[in-house]
Amino acid sequence: MTAMQIVFLLTAVVALFSAFRVVTTPNMVHAALWLIVTLSSVAVLYVLLSASFFAVVQIVVYVGAIAILMMFVVMLTRREMRDRGPQLGKQWPWAAVLAVLAFGGLTWLVRSAALPASPVGEVPATSVADLGAALVNPGGFVIPFEIASVLLLAALIGAVYVAWTRRNS
Repeated sequence: MTAMQIVFLLTAVVALFSAFRVVTTPNMVHAALWLIVTLSSVAVLYVLLSASFFAVVQIVVYVGAIAILMMFVVMLTRREMRDRGPQLGKQWPWAAVLAVLAFGGLTWLVRSAALPASPVGEVPATSVADLGAALVNPGGFVIPFEIASVLLLAALIGAVYVAWTRRNS
């Protein structure tokens, strides 16, 4: 086993464990911190795949913006940080069965897919420039990008509104 494979396996274990902790921890601040660990480990996986541009975008956009925005929303709501309600719904056995079936189906799909024998060659240097031009091109991805930013702004305003109405009532 090479050093790259060991680093990949360790990073994958950290990513899976922290993703599990995101959805199982009762403390919302801790869940947001575990999300930062998960997104950072995905950035490390991008580095291992020699996709440095995507690693930087992962850190800047997801860790730097989304996770920090979630931390601000949690802090702005000023509600009790520990949820005292039941942690499992009545349908959790069905959800667990569905998750196992979905995992099995995806595993079968990946194993039965015909993958190339050799890895993909080096990405040309112009691909980052082309991606940047597509992001700012009005016919490209600038409209979906702006729609996503407006959606995040609406979520933040909604969280502040919910926190404000709870405090006033």
